[in-house]
Amino acid sequence: MSKELNSRKKKILQSIIEEYIDTAEPVSSGNLVEELECSSATIRNDMADLERDGFLIKPHTSAGRVPSEKGYRYYVTQLLREDTLSRKEVEFIKNSLEAKVNNLEELAEIATTTLSEITHYTAINIGPDVGKHIITDIKFVLLGTRVLMAIIMTDSGIIRESVIKFDEDITQKQVNDLSSVFKNKIVGNRLDKIDIPIDEYLKDELGTSIELIEKVISEINKVLVESSKVKIEGPNMLTEFPEFKRSDVAKEFLDMVNSKEDLAFDILNSNEEDINVYIGNENGGEEFKNFSIVTFNHLIEGKDIGTIGIIGPKRMDYSKVIAVMKYISKKLNDGFEKGKY
Repeated sequence: MSKELNSRKKKILQSIIEEYIDTAEPVSSGNLVEELECSSATIRNDMADLERDGFLIKPHTSAGRVPSEKGYRYYVTQLLREDTLSRKEVEFIKNSLEAKVNNLEELAEIATTTLSEITHYTAINIGPDVGKHIITDIKFVLLGTRVLMAIIMTDSGIIRESVIKFDEDITQKQVNDLSSVFKNKIVGNRLDKIDIPIDEYLKDELGTSIELIEKVISEINKVLVESSKVKIEGPNMLTEFPEFKRSDVAKEFLDMVNSKEDLAFDILNSNEEDINVYIGNENGGEEFKNFSIVTFNHLIEGKDIGTIGIIGPKRMDYSKVIAVMKYISKKLNDGFEKGKY
């Protein structure tokens, strides 16, 4: 648990972190005298105490201090002042979320792009865990004598589809039989509650032509167990920040982006519904030590639209990011209540 600080030390720590966020330069006592109306000696003594207690770090090449991970955590938990969005930012978010969408996945992708463009950080979107959704319909459409489309719909409006090609003809009767079995056995269930493999269902119901539909079974299983889709917006945004001028940090970021499925699994695929902030080593891996990640898993009327996250330097403007996330969340809910989605 973080040590409690007196009011003056809180103000000093807050001022140092916010100035460092703005400038990326170590902050000295002289920078704070006018703002805090304290003597330089008093500020220096308090900065020394904050450094001793692990809230600040003194770089070897500078007389100033920079925040430690402990300092950032105290700031986010205890000192954060929520940012006020400008009228231009508010209008941009409103206009972006007015776009017509066919399902909640498209809406989440628009929200992710908007978040990246407003904050100027890299954003990541992980589609919802389809396994938690109820199957509402399954359709098989014969596109040709050897081409079949399988379409699966869920209660959240999410659609999974697959086009399957065969080396031999498939008849409409076989397609009808397939549709009947799936509708009887699968519709109305959660995907992750189906505890008998689909091919078991089919073998129970269809005594013939199993070889013909084995490819269908394989493709449908792939659709049902498909991992969440991961999309990254603004991957080049972070190159603008001084931290990423260092080749080792830039390489860490590129490696992280290139292994986005691992990032999704380790960091963002959370069931928590609130906004969550992970700073440096809190992210759980050496490759994340130079980054902060802010996420929220959004539900609209109980329907999961996935996890949206922001990746940035530890010197992230947490106040701005959280304010934008909260406003996007509000507009998503407002739009759903008005029947826009």
